[in-house]
Amino acid sequence: MAAADRPVTGAQPPSDERTLTVLRERAFAAMERAYAPYSNFRVGAAILSSDGSITEGCNVENAAFPSGICAERGAVASAVARGNRSFETILIATEADEPTPPCGMCRQVLEEFSPHLLVVSVTRSGREAHWTLDELLPRAFTPNSLDRR
Repeated sequence: MAAADRPVTGAQPPSDERTLTVLRERAFAAMERAYAPYSNFRVGAAILSSDGSITEGCNVENAAFPSGICAERGAVASAVARGNRSFETILIATEADEPTPPCGMCRQVLEEFSPHLLVVSVTRSGREAHWTLDELLPRAFTPNSLDRR
């Protein structure tokens, strides 16, 4: 499906189509490595840091369900471990019929580092949606919320 034919909502993609293509490829590759034996809902994520580097993550489930980790948080954790704390875009890949935004917990983690982040979600069938994190998490709990004055 050509880029112009893909359903797009919300925010616009990065102007560099090559970067978006690389993010898409790396997120789908990460999705293939996901460990999702309970939900059978594999997710891959690729996050673009402000320095231009890309880090992937995939969901990793656990029999003790709260112990699992989402692809988005896995990508953020890996990027932070590499010294990156500012992000431009996160691309999420799934096999769902419709583009899937990050869960609430992932939105909160992404907010901590990049409140104006571009979030792109793509499916195997070529459907695509774009949002800003501000759209997905309005009036977020931020470090300023901890101000005790």
